[in-house]
Amino acid sequence: MIRMTSLDPTRPKWSQVAAILEQRIKDGTYPPQTALPGTVPLSNEFGVAPSTVAKAITDLKRRGLLTASPGWGTFVV
Repeated sequence: MIRMTSLDPTRPKWSQVAAILEQRIKDGTYPPQTALPGTVPLSNEFGVAPSTVAKAITDLKRRGLLTASPGWGTFVV
């Protein structure tokens, strides 16, 4: 479990969360077509606000690593 104290205070938290999630996608922790955990469980894991996780997820969607399916969740591409 990553805690806020493990994050670099000189970098935006959302970008660090995005980098960790991207690494998990690349290393197969979150394989293609897998639903990403929700923002609340991830925010609890990282020790950040749900809005911080939401911003990280938005960045990963913008970069084509995740896709959202309304009513179903967010999935790895």
